[in-house]
Amino acid sequence: MKILVIGAGAWGTALAVSASLKTVSGQAAHEVSLWARNPALVETVQSTRKNERYLPGITLAPGLQVLGGSDASLEAALVGQDLIVIATPIAGVRSVFLRLQQAHVRVPVAWLSKGFEAPLVGTAGEAAVSPSVGLLVHEIRAQVAPDLLTGVLSGPSFAREVAAGQPTALVAASEHADVRDALVDAFHSDTLRVYASDDIIGVEVGGAVKNVLAIATGFCDGLKLGLNARAALITRGLAEMSRLGVALGAQNETFTGLSGLGDLVLTATGDLSRNRQVGLLLAQGQTLAQAVASLGHVAEGAYCARTVVQRAQALGIEMPISEAVVALLDGEVTPVQAVASLMERNATVEQG
Repeated sequence: MKILVIGAGAWGTALAVSASLKTVSGQAAHEVSLWARNPALVETVQSTRKNERYLPGITLAPGLQVLGGSDASLEAALVGQDLIVIATPIAGVRSVFLRLQQAHVRVPVAWLSKGFEAPLVGTAGEAAVSPSVGLLVHEIRAQVAPDLLTGVLSGPSFAREVAAGQPTALVAASEHADVRDALVDAFHSDTLRVYASDDIIGVEVGGAVKNVLAIATGFCDGLKLGLNARAALITRGLAEMSRLGVALGAQNETFTGLSGLGDLVLTATGDLSRNRQVGLLLAQGQTLAQAVASLGHVAEGAYCARTVVQRAQALGIEMPISEAVVALLDGEVTPVQAVASLMERNATVEQG
């Protein structure tokens, strides 16, 4: 199989590395290409065979091609591929979809991006978008690239561990069996297990909301509130995630699986989590800008927290933990005040 990964951040690079190392009867199973827009990054990775900026310490397999360096080169890279994987932050997904649609791509396309797109007003050539709520990736695709055959690959995974070949399990979700099968064929290996699902909404909501909840858990741990508080945040956060997902059309059971509970536990408690690190740094008194700058990478939860809450409010869904994170990120409350606001809520019956 010929696989093109668009976006050479940590996760895109890690998946490309993993797929390029997969073998069948001692031979490479796939031809894998990693495409990046930044010319300097492309040149560095090509010459050093390492992506030290985003995935330090990992050497790329000899067979992994590194392409790009200009916008024009993407269309050339699309030719002859059997599977295309979008590994950009969610802010870049819309423009990539547009280019794939214009290139008349007919092979399966999947994305790794997690979150809700920031609300925007439609521009020339695009359908109008509500200025009050943001969209999940499959909703963006429906607007701007309706002809693409698509799905999402998600689940509890740190890029560094996947690239190093440590055991990991992911979920490939799509309404199209051909897309699910392509993702399993591409990435399922001795160290990476890929489960199939038809609940694309549930898998996407889990991937988006867990980043916001990881920020909450990070500042809870940063304030040294204890393991009881951490357990409560994760459990009630899972309930928030499930309520929003079901309201959007997801299957409730998806949230007890890898892309729900699994991804939430990993991102909320693992110190490789950028979103958890944002919460820890906020608890130390840093501003959001300072915290994000110190990471040097995108922490999607910091950018989509407000959009998660806006989408929930539009549906009449209560998400008090996520709302507290937004207030904290906006500088409206301190971490201590945010926790106090949650503890002062009226007692109620526990439910999902």
